[in-house]
Amino acid sequence: MKGTYLGEFQEIVLLTILVLHENAYGVSIQEEIEKRTGRGVSRGALHTAFTRLEEKGFIQSEFGGATAERGGRRKRFYQVTNLGKSALNEAKEVRDDLWNSVPKIALQKIQG
Repeated sequence: MKGTYLGEFQEIVLLTILVLHENAYGVSIQEEIEKRTGRGVSRGALHTAFTRLEEKGFIQSEFGGATAERGGRRKRFYQVTNLGKSALNEAKEVRDDLWNSVPKIALQKIQG
């Protein structure tokens, strides 16, 4: 599984791209992650994740049309590939299995 490991932040990025669907571009992804996690996300960390996810074949990107509001610059839109969806499903299965294996007593808060 080397090279296809999905870290927590990469998983969050992939899920966010799926949530945003056709509106998944850098700024919208960054804002959505910050809104849902309550954590700040640097542009550099996000672009590093994009690069690694693209290298693994988990996402693909393409440029949209240029817009006047962006000074003629084009947005790069992201999509999760079938390989990326498989990686997400595998990560979810592992997490679900672990959560389902934890005895309820182990999650109870300690009184005292």
